[in-house]
Amino acid sequence: MVRFGVTVVRQGMDSIHLLCFPQEDGSNCQEIGGETRYNKDKILQGQGVDEPLSATGFRQADAAGSFLSNVKFTHVFSSDLLRAKQTAAAILGKNKFCKDLEVKYDARLRERKYGVAEGRPLTDLKAMAKAAGEQCPSFTPSGGETLDEVKERARDFFEFLCQLAIELEQKEQDSAAGRSSGLCEEQFVFPWTNHCSEIERSAGNSGASNILNANVLVVSHGAYMRSWIGYFVSDLSCTLPTNLTKSQLSSVSPNTGVSHFVVKLENGDLLKPEITCVCLNQDSHLVDVGAESIDAKVF
Repeated sequence: MVRFGVTVVRQGMDSIHLLCFPQEDGSNCQEIGGETRYNKDKILQGQGVDEPLSATGFRQADAAGSFLSNVKFTHVFSSDLLRAKQTAAAILGKNKFCKDLEVKYDARLRERKYGVAEGRPLTDLKAMAKAAGEQCPSFTPSGGETLDEVKERARDFFEFLCQLAIELEQKEQDSAAGRSSGLCEEQFVFPWTNHCSEIERSAGNSGASNILNANVLVVSHGAYMRSWIGYFVSDLSCTLPTNLTKSQLSSVSPNTGVSHFVVKLENGDLLKPEITCVCLNQDSHLVDVGAESIDAKVF
């Protein structure tokens, strides 16, 4: 059996940080966060406007790094957009085991593409959606990605991770040392065990009989992550934390919010992964950062 962990972190707050979700009347989009001159202009970022982290974003990334400092990762993947790169670098900079681990940048982890709406005021996107008779979250501007296309990118990347874990397990079996190169329990000090039930804790901890073949850190973006988690839940029947509410499941992850999943592949079967969500959008590390707290909002 192949077993690996995936820790997904959303990038820190960037200079232009706009997310859209319906209000109670289902009619409007609202801006979340952001602290620089760009926010006055309410510019939509997506992929085409690649701004660096704001000062708050760097503090958030450092806080996430401290939170994950005792977790030994075997692989790190990041979106190739600047704000995600900077978040990944800050996290590794705080890690006790992985400061020198190479970060692999992957375009499949990029934020949703908003086409002609990128670099333009949010009001333009709202006007486009209204003219098309659609709600802002599901509306696709010309040249942008549909939600299904973002989901397909997420599916493709996840299957790549599964194949990577299978190949690692095969190499371990073929090596003379066998499991001696595997990851042992003392290398995993998961910080989220105080925030989940006993079932999730047992899934998230590794021991002699539950060695992880890989422990992967992924740094990506809000809309992308929501599509990925939606794919896990809707298509792959991911087991969720027992105390997770429906609104929490569909909420926007805070900047540098941390989610962790354990994936099992029986007999290397890519078609039937068994996925357990240990924690979703964990943000306890942001308490002392001083950033604006983001309430659970539904896209």
